[in-house]
Amino acid sequence: MIAPQPFFQPRGTPFSEFYRIRALLELGHTVDLVTYPIGEDVDMEGLTIYRTFSVPGIRSVDIGPSFSKIVLDILVFVSSFSRLLKRRYDLLDCHEEAGLFGVIFSKIFNTVSVYDMHSSLPEQLENFNYTRSKIIRYFFDVLEQLTIRGSAAVIYICPYLKEVIDRVDSKKPSFLIENSPLAESGIIEGQAEVEQLREKLDLDKAFILLYTGTFEAYQGLDLLFNALARIPEPNIRLLMVGGNPKQIEESKREVAKLGVSERVIFVGSRPPEEMSLYLSLSHVLVSPRLRGKNTPLKVYSYLHAGKPIVATRILTHTQVLDENIAVLTDPDPKAFSSGVMRIFNNPSLAQTLGKAARHRSDTAYSYKMYLERTKEFLNFILAK
Repeated sequence: MIAPQPFFQPRGTPFSEFYRIRALLELGHTVDLVTYPIGEDVDMEGLTIYRTFSVPGIRSVDIGPSFSKIVLDILVFVSSFSRLLKRRYDLLDCHEEAGLFGVIFSKIFNTVSVYDMHSSLPEQLENFNYTRSKIIRYFFDVLEQLTIRGSAAVIYICPYLKEVIDRVDSKKPSFLIENSPLAESGIIEGQAEVEQLREKLDLDKAFILLYTGTFEAYQGLDLLFNALARIPEPNIRLLMVGGNPKQIEESKREVAKLGVSERVIFVGSRPPEEMSLYLSLSHVLVSPRLRGKNTPLKVYSYLHAGKPIVATRILTHTQVLDENIAVLTDPDPKAFSSGVMRIFNNPSLAQTLGKAARHRSDTAYSYKMYLERTKEFLNFILAK
């Protein structure tokens, strides 16, 4: 597996890589992982992690395109080439931009390479406002086409990406394996632990909105903060889980300008094993995302938690969410605040949506189904 990300860190693609590895190991395979020098080691029997050497001045990697990623990606390419000189592999599972590495290696070493596609790379440039250059966008388009055409198969994590694949090669073997194992973090903890956290955060009797995830611009946090400012009910509090220290400070300045500082609690990034506590503590789970077409990983844990969800009505959400399991609103503060108040004023609706969300999670996004889809993909590869 070639993973050009900081592995492991609690964010999108590393989560997906973690569960992909776990499924492969559970199905009887072994995995050698080549990845960045940044991240926490993971101890799983059958997994060996090979990290590139550290680069002075690069201690962290932001989400999205960056100069640091280019430098580290070159090292990942070299390290992967070195591994392939030393050992014969049955399969190269290549994530994101490493899909192109896999195409090159498959030709050199005559092995099978699969593109593990988490997003459309050209669209990432737009989502992260990295560049407006049409030349760079065209370059990324070409790289994506080469990667899809040159891979033996493509794993994609949400329905929209199937459209991207088909535009390039409609006959390319492709497998939808959604990031549903993250839902495990939504399992409800004991009530005593939940009450301890409530007391620690000074949230006694508060009606809690929970946001989890990164603090990148496309997540729509400005929309969320402005929506909260429109809600006159002082008992409604917003609990923010995620973000790096710099982003949290910027968000604190924003909520201060809006006059809602006392109603917003920032706890920073928390380890995955703690997420069930925060999900259990909350009354409404929110996802105010403004841009993007890939389903956020948090949606699966939101569903499994069995709590009502308020999310913006854009493709990134509507691939999984609908009006039967969530309140979907236009992507603006007024509509979003109205969505929150609709649940706040209607406990019966909150209960109905929560139960429906959990049922959808259990029937459509279970870990058993994730394993079955992984097995289906592996059977195809073994047949080749």
